Amino acid sequence: MAALPQLRHWIAVPVTAAVLIVAAGLALRSIPALTSADMSVDAELSHDHTAPLMGVAMFINVVFSPAGGVLMIAALRLYLLLVRRSPVNAVATGLVAAGGWVSSELFKVLVARHRPDSTALFNPLIPEPGTDSFPSGHVALASALAIAVFLLARGTRWQRPAAIIGIVVAVAVAFSRVYLGVHYPTDVTASFLTAATGAAFLTGLWNRFGLALLARIPFLAKLGPVPAPQA
Repeated sequence: MAALPQLRHWIAVPVTAAVLIVAAGLALRSIPALTSADMSVDAELSHDHTAPLMGVAMFINVVFSPAGGVLMIAALRLYLLLVRRSPVNAVATGLVAAGGWVSSELFKVLVARHRPDSTALFNPLIPEPGTDSFPSGHVALASALAIAVFLLARGTRWQRPAAIIGIVVAVAVAFSRVYLGVHYPTDVTASFLTAATGAAFLTGLWNRFGLALLARIPFLAKLGPVPAPQA
């Protein structure tokens, strides 16, 4: 993780992507026909709730909540730092995972799209009113974790399993949010894009400044090797 794959234009591309995502979110918020089409999917799924799927969806709701996200990222960083003795991997993995996740909050504020109307659902499970529907923080968290773990595993025998498991988990979380009726399909689709956009920017930022900043924290070298930044 000392050097991460990055886009050639690691500032311009994420910024452009962010502008397009916000524009799409504002269009979805302001065009009733688009929201109506979105809502029809939530309403249809609301008629097909089954006990097993509800149990899985509610479990995902807790695990990938804000508190769950903090715990998972902290546990991963501590494992890499204290067990694997790799400060670089711990910091870089945590940066990509947390940054890709938290970046979704910026889009929530800028778009301020209302969540699906729970009164229009046949069987609302966890009604969550508010203007924080676009994108889904749960899906952004799952996507950012998947990206971070894949980058950590790349070049090893775990690269393919990490990619497959990450995709499956992120898609499952996305489906669960629509199944519960707390997000529109376009919300969860945007979450994949926001997490990737945040991660793309942060990989470039890490490659530019990461090792130089770690070199300024002497005690990290006592926990594991910290390569010198390249000139």
